[in-house]
Amino acid sequence: MKEPRRLPVVLSPQKVKSIFDVTDNIKHKAILMTTYSAGLRVSEVCKLKIKDIDSKNMQIFIRQGKGKKDRYSLLSKANLKILREYWKKYKPKEFLFPGRYCIDPISTRSVQRIFEKALKKTRIAKNATVHTLRHSFATHLLDAGTDICFIQRLLGHTRITTTTIYLHLRRMDLLSIKSPLDILLGEEND
Repeated sequence: MKEPRRLPVVLSPQKVKSIFDVTDNIKHKAILMTTYSAGLRVSEVCKLKIKDIDSKNMQIFIRQGKGKKDRYSLLSKANLKILREYWKKYKPKEFLFPGRYCIDPISTRSVQRIFEKALKKTRIAKNATVHTLRHSFATHLLDAGTDICFIQRLLGHTRITTTTIYLHLRRMDLLSIKSPLDILLGEEND
């Protein structure tokens, strides 16, 4: 018997922005923005090292992600800007986002709490988690017209079928798809 497959929760770009807007702590904001900007899993953002940020090529190196695979993802200009502000204030040594004692990375539970606190402040009613930022990243790229094969590589999916879940989340109004009934009845311009 097949397991029911639920569609992932995705936030609109405006709701993602509202999460960043209510996050006052620069370290917390940098963590959340990096997670969304590169489509990272929570464990991946926690394990990032300073040397993984490649500002010259505008990419982030994700070492030993799920399945022990290395990959590159995007480093946006806005993300780089917030990371530089964060670095000036905190001056991390090895891990980009160190934990309490600065020798270990921040814990995944700490990042989850940061997200939960921001979500509560925004009063977003959806059952969102940190992983929702990753789902939103993929869906927003798809909505912007990015080829699904590129999204697959950015997310580190081995099989394209894993990435195709995001096709179900695309906003149909952005695709300008007309129902055949509207075309048949001449309702094309409405």
